[in-house]
Amino acid sequence: MARLVALSEGLTGRIYELKVDQTTVGRVDDNTIQIAEPSVSSHHCEIILQGAECVVKDLNSTNGTFVNGQKVTTQSPIKPGQVLRLGQIDLRYETGDTPASAPAAPSAPPPPKKLPEQTLAVPRGVQFNELAQEAKAVSFDKNSAFSKKSNKGTIMFIGIAVAVGVIVIAFIVYILLQQVSN
Repeated sequence: MARLVALSEGLTGRIYELKVDQTTVGRVDDNTIQIAEPSVSSHHCEIILQGAECVVKDLNSTNGTFVNGQKVTTQSPIKPGQVLRLGQIDLRYETGDTPASAPAAPSAPPPPKKLPEQTLAVPRGVQFNELAQEAKAVSFDKNSAFSKKSNKGTIMFIGIAVAVGVIVIAFIVYILLQQVSN
């Protein structure tokens, strides 16, 4: 029987049997296989058994679905022994012919975890081909976005505000003097 064996820490050795032709995998409990881990999308991927062949279909997951490190854009075949990566979780695909090299699943299920309410996006980092690109030269001359800006506008605003303030105070004093003299 086809199955997925968890390789990631915290799930190591857990076995997920693929008992039906279409198996959905995701974080929420309406999936056939539920993996309560923040990097796994609520509905991450679908595993389709077609006779002796198996196909993995990504369901527009946040952190991607990978087969042996290759990103699954729509769907991809998976062979026994290959590693399926969902977010930060690694699962090895096995069939009845494949010897299990991982320990057996625990006899008692672990206590239920509180599920995260949304998918945690895993930072991708820098790709190797991005490192090879030349860095753009940054100029710090007067026309550059990083050049020192002029304070003329700020100084003008403060000057006008002070002048208006003096006029307002003078007007109030004038009115008070008029009322006192009457």
